[in-house]
Amino acid sequence: MGTVALAAKITHVPSMYLSELPGARQGTRQDAIDGHVEIGRRCRALGVDTIVVFDTHWLVNAGYHVNCAPHFKGLYTSNELPHFISNMPFEFPGNPALGRILARSANDMGVETLAHDATTLDPEYGTLVPMRYMNTDQHFKVVSVSAMCTVHYLNDSARLGWAMRRAVEQHYDGTVAFFASGSLSHRFAQNGLAPEYAFKIWSPFLEQLDHKVVEMWQAGQWQDFCAMLPEYAPKGHGEGFMHDTAMLLGLLGWSAYDAPAEIITPYFGASGTGQINAVFPVTPQDGHAIPKAVASAADGYTSVATRL
Repeated sequence: MGTVALAAKITHVPSMYLSELPGARQGTRQDAIDGHVEIGRRCRALGVDTIVVFDTHWLVNAGYHVNCAPHFKGLYTSNELPHFISNMPFEFPGNPALGRILARSANDMGVETLAHDATTLDPEYGTLVPMRYMNTDQHFKVVSVSAMCTVHYLNDSARLGWAMRRAVEQHYDGTVAFFASGSLSHRFAQNGLAPEYAFKIWSPFLEQLDHKVVEMWQAGQWQDFCAMLPEYAPKGHGEGFMHDTAMLLGLLGWSAYDAPAEIITPYFGASGTGQINAVFPVTPQDGHAIPKAVASAADGYTSVATRL
């Protein structure tokens, strides 16, 4: 039925917003903004009607969650970096029907997921910053998925991604793009050193590790990368424990994925963290490499739906 037309790993650094404003940072993130504009252009060319964002700034402590309200509008100030993003306006339509389909498919595959279509919850800036540059005309509907997962299994996140692909392909009449919105290494500069590291990576180790990962992506070494992801996530300070990346790779077939990544915005440093915009071509997959569900297979597990 439906089509997953585009998948990408994208940056959402708040200095992109600063880059618009008068001051010392004006224009300094134009390459990242241009990357977002290009990805948005490709989505339009492919006929995408909805963008689903795996958002590493939406922190959750139980289950997976889908924000699929019918419309989003407001002024956003970042609670962690209010001097970077303050009173940033946003508005775009949501897609409640798709959000419910995504959650149902994940639950059917043993990954507990709740859809929130009647909510006052606004998206976080992992969704809002990309949409500012990809969706200025509100062309796309937007669904946000929690990807700062504090007590979750990477295998479950991969399985969630595959479930959402199946949901689109089997139960949705439309064309969808999926974005993993998060950095590679995410070790912020120590307090007091942020200005010095505005365009740098925190440590040579993390920078070299990130470069190796990007090389693996470009070479299509997905079996090796998926095998190392559980160790790379903590040791490489991966943003959101790399759950957004696990979701994206699950959607693409996990370790059976077979296409090289295309770099749109080359790797760059931001406040100590490692950032990139990269498109991952969607290829035919049968799901044989998708990990089994973990949390729902545990002794004593009961669905949250039975406890609310």
